[in-house]
Amino acid sequence: MAEDSTDDGIGTLISRLVEDAKAFVLAEIGVLRARALKAVADYRAAAILGVAALVIAHAAIIALLVGIILSIAQALGPIWATVITVGGALLVAGVLVWIAVSIISNKGAKP
Repeated sequence: MAEDSTDDGIGTLISRLVEDAKAFVLAEIGVLRARALKAVADYRAAAILGVAALVIAHAAIIALLVGIILSIAQALGPIWATVITVGGALLVAGVLVWIAVSIISNKGAKP
């Protein structure tokens, strides 16, 4: 039988293998971390602009509801105008929730 020319035993080879595996895993974690940080940096401005758009849209809806209350208040008074406007807004919100729940329940039923 040919004798191994290196004087490393099996224990030394296994410890090298373990150290190389640790180094490989740490390098892969570094790569994944770098990719995640790049994705966050790439989409950060878009996320900020999206949140700003949602805040402005929310303010516009509030202004619309106040305008509806003021318009109806001329004919029915401020209390009834508020009741009608809030009731209508809650009705729309309820319909939207009902649609969302039906979509979610239909997605869950499909295999």
